[in-house]
Formats: sequence, structure tokens, C-alpha cells
Amino acid sequence: MFKKIAIVMTMGAVSLTGCGLAPTTNGASETSSADGASSPATPAPTATTTASPAPTASSTETPAAAAATEAAAVTSAPAPAAAPAPAPAAAQPVSQALATTGDGAQAATAFGWGPVLTGDEFSYTGAPDRTKWSVYNSAGHAGKGLRSPQAWSVANGVATVSGDAAGTTGGMSAKFAEQRYGRWETRMKTNARDPKYHPVLILNNNSAPNCAEIDYAEGSSVTSVMRFFLHYACGGADFQTTAATPVDGTQWHNYAVEWTPAGISGYVDGVKTFTDTNPAHQPSTVMKQTLQLDWFPDGSATKPSQMQVDWVRVYK
Repeated sequence: MFKKIAIVMTMGAVSLTGCGLAPTTNGASETSSADGASSPATPAPTATTTASPAPTASSTETPAAAAATEAAAVTSAPAPAAAPAPAPAAAQPVSQALATTGDGAQAATAFGWGPVLTGDEFSYTGAPDRTKWSVYNSAGHAGKGLRSPQAWSVANGVATVSGDAAGTTGGMSAKFAEQRYGRWETRMKTNARDPKYHPVLILNNNSAPNCAEIDYAEGSSVTSVMRFFLHYACGGADFQTTAATPVDGTQWHNYAVEWTPAGISGYVDGVKTFTDTNPAHQPSTVMKQTLQLDWFPDGSATKPSQMQVDWVRVYK
């Protein structure tokens, strides 16, 4: 079911917002990180590790440049050479190709994380539970479009956030499990989305120093790839570690993050796809879960898109 392991490490290879903020319901802010590029036909895992120059804001990178960067990160064929040299001990992300439809495996089950402590199964109908979620009512990501509470609905055990042709979309942050360390897992899919709508599962804290943030599943303009980002600085040549995993996002997949004093790991369908054990990259504050469908307009017409979440679960 699983393809061969591929390794990707980029240092600013994709254009970020520079930890740009967008206000939420209570006047706080949430962040979203990566803009991507146009979708390649069928991504092949890469066996290269690259370092990039200092990042620039997304508004300064052209779509063509972003396309070249993202495509290079996920489509380079591995050379049939001898075994590669040992990987560095610190900050080494790992990316593995998965079956396109997923197998429903959960990291919590595979690694014995124990009982669910809190979260949301979305086993109700109507708006998201306001005792569990702060729903955004604000300008959209980077001030583009809107984040509206009306973009969310819950029915048949699933929370759905819709983005329309004008960039009205949604996001929300959890009121539960604002903590340092723990394990989070979320079951999520999209429709055949417009590449300008990016689904994002984030752990963050608006007051975190150095723009600390864990984006444990982030879609980009390459709709056949899901990325993991660990941000540990607001900019410069060394500000993040990242990994890209080929995934059919229109199918249900289980995305997870494990944050312990030993490091941060990411998983897709119970398979580890990312790890960073550098103590200097650890967030220094508590973090909380956010769910966002972010709009990255490029001047072309936008196709309405959806992101759906089956459940969010938090473990010790």
C-alpha cells in the first residue's frame, strides 16, 4: 500500500505569509503559512534535501516561481544510485508516499496513544458547537475575502466549511486542549477543490514568540500534495522545516501531530511523514487547534470549494 520513502527538507522553499495575521471573532489572530503552485499531473516522491534562500512574502513571488518551486519539491525522480549518506540528526523531515485513497489507519491506534481526552465528533446538527469553537468573523487570510460564521455547517457527523466564488470562506479555533505537548489527530477531506482554496490544520498561539506554529496538514495550489510545516522563526534563511506527502485530498485521510519534549512528528493514515527533534525548534508556549479553508486569490475566477472534517481528537 505504501510507496518508497522520500525525503524533503526545504528552508523557505515555498512562499509564506511571514506569519501574517488575520483577525478572529474576539480580535485575536490566526496564521496560515504556505502558498503553493499549479498542480502537476502525478507527483513522484523526491529523494533530495534542499536549502533555499531567505523567504519572501507571498505577494512578491510570482505564480510561475511558486509553481516551479513546489513542483520541484515533489516531482524529482530519485536517482538509482548507491545508498544515500546518513541524514543529519537534527531537524530531519521525512516524507512517505501513501495510497491515494488511504486506508483509514489512525496514528492513535498504531502508536497506542490511549483514550481520547477531548475534541469534537461533530455528532450534532447546525452551527459548530460554540462551547468548543471560536468561529471566525473577520477578513480572510492576508486580508483577502472574508471569514464568515455562515460558511460553516454541521450535519451527518461532519463539519463542512465552504468557500464561494468571491472568497467568502471560514475558519475556527478550538476552546479545548490549549496546552503544551500532546497528540492531535483529525480526519479531513476536500472536494475537487479550486487550487486557490487551501485546507489547513494548525496548532498555534497568537502570542507565541518567533511566530511558532505547527501546520500538520496544509494543502497548497498543488492539490495532490499535503504539506507539514514547523515554523520556529518569523523569517530569515532558517525559519522552518517542512515535508510534502503525495495524497489524494478528495478522500478521507487521518492527519496527526505528536508533540513531546523529544520533538515533533507528523503522520498521515498512521504513517510517520515528518519529524524534527531539534530542541531549538520547539514552541515555547501552549498551542491550540484551528481549522481553516484559506483563500489565495490570483486574479482568475475562483471555483466554490469545500473542506470537511469528520472529527478532531486530542490525546495525552
